[in-house]
Amino acid sequence: MTPALTTRLATADDAAAIARIYNQGIEDRVATFETEPRTAEQIGQQLRDKGDRYPTIVVEHDGRIVAWAGASSYRPRPAYAGIADHSVYVDRGWRGKGAGRAALEALCPEYERRGFWKLSSRIFATNAASIALHQRCGFRIVGTYRRHAKLDGSWMDCVIVEKLLGDAARA
Repeated sequence: MTPALTTRLATADDAAAIARIYNQGIEDRVATFETEPRTAEQIGQQLRDKGDRYPTIVVEHDGRIVAWAGASSYRPRPAYAGIADHSVYVDRGWRGKGAGRAALEALCPEYERRGFWKLSSRIFATNAASIALHQRCGFRIVGTYRRHAKLDGSWMDCVIVEKLLGDAARA
């Protein structure tokens, strides 16, 4: 049985927990091309910079943050204003227990309410768990970027996923 999980919008007070989970993702080399750990101060500034336009969702269990999902601008052109590029990170001890799904299922309607019509992401082709999670949450695989970038000197392919929101999903 999965323990009760709750979701909410992140605040600046969550920066340390978000940084802790993000840094696990950096260390594990399964979810990001980033290689340098982030500080709580850096994450706090990022949350402030994104403001209400690009909120971050946190997932809690018994008051402890166990996962988060956030997004940022896809491209600067006005035509892309309704597309957000998202990420999901789950604490090592909570992977496979529904925390990632809770984060994504809260992120999608939150961004739809803000007028976004699409969420997209690039997932390491080797990260089968994240690809499966996104598919379970209604994302479709668009394609694969071959040799998208190098991580620790090795080429990494990325699977591109997207989910239409709002009017775009109903058209």
